[in-house]
Amino acid sequence: MKDYLNHTFNSDDPELISVIDELPLWSAPFGLKLLDTIEFKPNIKVLDIGCGLGFPLIEISQRLGKSCKIFGIDPWKTAMDRINLKIKTYNIKNASAIEGVAENLPFENKFFDLIVSNNGLNNVEDLQKSLSECYRVSKKGAQLTFTLNLEDTMNEFYNVFKEILLNNKLQDEITKVKGQIYSKRKPLEEIKTLVNNSGFSIKSIIKDNFILRFLDAPTMFNHYLIKYWFLDGWKSILKPEDLENIFNQLEQKLNATAKEKGEIGLTIPFVTIDCRRK
Repeated sequence: MKDYLNHTFNSDDPELISVIDELPLWSAPFGLKLLDTIEFKPNIKVLDIGCGLGFPLIEISQRLGKSCKIFGIDPWKTAMDRINLKIKTYNIKNASAIEGVAENLPFENKFFDLIVSNNGLNNVEDLQKSLSECYRVSKKGAQLTFTLNLEDTMNEFYNVFKEILLNNKLQDEITKVKGQIYSKRKPLEEIKTLVNNSGFSIKSIIKDNFILRFLDAPTMFNHYLIKYWFLDGWKSILKPEDLENIFNQLEQKLNATAKEKGEIGLTIPFVTIDCRRK
C-alpha cells in the first residue's frame, strides 16, 4: 500500500501543532510568486538560500517529490532547528537545512540544478560574492530564481520619517535612513548588473507589490512584523535623547493619515528575477 494511504495523525499532537504555521506573513507574497517561476523537473538538486523558517523549502520539497533533493541554508541556527523539526514531523525524506552563509556555500562545484531565494539574497553581507557562489555550485543551464523587495518599500512610512527628521534639523539621521535602505534594498539596475557579472543571464523580471494595512500608527508599530523586523532599525537611526520625541511626531503624522484615509497602508514593491547559468 502507498505510504500516504497509511497516514494517520493526531490533531492534538504538540509537535504537529508546533509546525503547522507553514506560511509566514512576510514571506508568503514573495514566495508564491517564486513558486510560479520554478521549472518542475524530476531528479534534480535544489538549494534554498536564506530558508528562514522553512518556506518555500518545505513546500518545494513536497511539490517536487521523492526523486528530488532539496537543501536549505541560513545563518539562523534556531530557525534551522525548527525547519528540521518540521521535516521530521511531516516525515519528509528529501529535504534538510543547515546553518551557513551564502558567501561560502558548503557544496561542491556544479552540484545544483535549481537555486531559489525568497527575499533572502538582499540580506547577505556581500551580494556579489553570494551570486558568484551560486554560479560555482550550479550546473550549466541551472535555474536561479529569487525575490527581492525594492528600495521603495514602505515609502508611506519613510517619506513621513524623513520629513520629520528634516523638520527637526536632523540631517545626519536622514543620511542614515538612506544608507539603511540601501544596505537592504539596492536599486534594481544594480541588482541586474551584479547578476550578469556573476555569470547568470536574466530570463525575466516580474514586478509586483502588496500592501500591509493597519488601523493607525500604534497598531502598526506594535504589529509583530514591524516590531521584530523593522522597528529596531528605525530606532537605531536616532540618538536616544531624540527617540521619544521623533516617534511621538511619527504617530501624530501617521494617525492624521489614518484618520483621513481610514487606514495606514505600507506598499511593498518586489520583483521575481528568473535567471539561467550561462
